[in-house]
Amino acid sequence: MTGAWLIAVDTAPEDNEHAPLTDVAKTIALVIGIGYAVVVALRRRCPERMLLVAGGLGVVQVVVDSSPGPANFAMLVVIFTVAAGDVPWASRLALIGAAVAPVVNQLRWPAASENFVQQTVGLAFLTVPFLLAWVLGDSLRTRRAYYAQLEERAARLERERETQSRIAVAAERARIARELHDVVAHNVSVMVVQADGAAYVLDSAPQQAKEALTTISGTGRQALAEMRRLLGVLRTGDPGAGSEYVPQPGVEQLAELVEQVRGAGLTVSFEVAGSPRELPSSIELAAYRIVQEALTNTRKHGGPEAGAAVRLTYAEGELQVLVEDDGRGSLPELYEEGGADGQGHGLIGMRERVGMTGGELDAGPRPGGGFRVRAVLPLKTAA
Repeated sequence: MTGAWLIAVDTAPEDNEHAPLTDVAKTIALVIGIGYAVVVALRRRCPERMLLVAGGLGVVQVVVDSSPGPANFAMLVVIFTVAAGDVPWASRLALIGAAVAPVVNQLRWPAASENFVQQTVGLAFLTVPFLLAWVLGDSLRTRRAYYAQLEERAARLERERETQSRIAVAAERARIARELHDVVAHNVSVMVVQADGAAYVLDSAPQQAKEALTTISGTGRQALAEMRRLLGVLRTGDPGAGSEYVPQPGVEQLAELVEQVRGAGLTVSFEVAGSPRELPSSIELAAYRIVQEALTNTRKHGGPEAGAAVRLTYAEGELQVLVEDDGRGSLPELYEEGGADGQGHGLIGMRERVGMTGGELDAGPRPGGGFRVRAVLPLKTAA
């Protein structure tokens, strides 16, 4: 429809101010009109090429002296389309064409009856539509680019949220794994040692067997309480359940932990150096779990005659935790990062806990025998 209209108006008879068109002039006007119709039809498929074609048709008009007609409004359409595109050089070329075409038209086909002022006003009225077509097209391009940036930003934020969610889930899974290991490994180890001892003295010393069974019962209840506290983070829609959970253990519970381990048959000394002070909860829990895991490893790997020493030092800006034993020591693969055959989860958990506080951990055999775990937990970083 647009192409047919451009062809028709370009070949229509001119008004009485101009001389009638000859057959050759009509043929040239028809060809130019068809050319502009093709430009309009294909402008979306290949706008840069159609801009060049439209410019070429304009040059032909100037050369053969084919005065402009309504078909030349196709230039407005192609200028708008190119300006709305994403090709900078084509947009700049369209802007140049929008500024130059009206001037060339005014110089090549001036109106003889108009004075200079009238010609200037006419040039201005002719220039405004061309420049307006480019401005509207460029505004559309800018608006599209802005919306594209908004969509890209929204997609990026969504990806970042998903990544953060996955990181948070992984961190929570690692935390739960550490807590489960610490609770289960320590308490079950105590229960196994006490059960073996009770079975050994059941006939010869019933009272000792009874005390061992009492320790097993208390240890089991403690393990259940800690597991209820831990699994509480997985509950939903149960706001009243939090009252059943026990507080997280800290350095104040280390004395109880040492007594529990002593009751399981391990000789342990406990010493606190420096001035005790209030600590961040993350430091308290990390220190407790490190001592707990170290003593559990001593019971498991140190041998029946092993003894351990626990030292807690309140230093300037840090808390130092030292656990040493004089037993056989752990297998090397247990304190190497990653462990072997699925072993060494406790020491991996220690490293993770210390790493989250920004501290340092040194775990390995002692010179002359035994095993040493030393952790430095910075207080300023954790506060």
